Amino acid sequence: MTLHRRTALATLGISALLVAGLPGIASAEPPNIPDAGTAQAQLGELTVAPDGSQDGYDREKFPHWSDQGDSCNTREVVLKRDGTGVETGTDCAATAGSWFSPYDDATWTAASDVDIDHVVPLAAAWRTGAASWTDAKREQYANDLDAPQLIAVTDNVNQEKGDKSPEDWKPPSTGYWCTYARMWVGVKHKWELTVNDAEKTALTDMLGSC
Repeated sequence: MTLHRRTALATLGISALLVAGLPGIASAEPPNIPDAGTAQAQLGELTVAPDGSQDGYDREKFPHWSDQGDSCNTREVVLKRDGTGVETGTDCAATAGSWFSPYDDATWTAASDVDIDHVVPLAAAWRTGAASWTDAKREQYANDLDAPQLIAVTDNVNQEKGDKSPEDWKPPSTGYWCTYARMWVGVKHKWELTVNDAEKTALTDMLGSC
């Protein structure tokens, strides 16, 4: 299904929900997003360095969707956190609900249409410091529910992003650039990852929209 068609269907889905009189649709909101001033200060504290090599990278070196208790893994916890009216089965899998993706202003009513994005992708983390971490630390990073690192978004938008940094990819919704930059900086600052020159310039420009 094309992004244009999916966006059109999402718009229809929002209208249908409103007509049905269902509760308002919540936007995904990861925790501990720094405000613009704090993000500017944190960006200034990050080490600027060229990205390292991709050699040796494998997603399996970042064990993710770990068990979070109550039969739930990390993905399922984020789906419940970021969705509206989410219902789950005994295995914690979402069986109903709606998810608003702030990256592209689309809403979905099937969990299969939603990915959990690592705001700073695993491969990007690898290139900027995580290659030297232990597997245990990389698992903590990939399942970090305390930083603004995980967010429910439209699946094909997340796939389009891939492992790109802000100099090469930004959310289609320009109104979300400020928040996205604040999340990105917050994650890199917490995990002491580096930024390259182009990435820092892109983040500075995005924070300028706040």
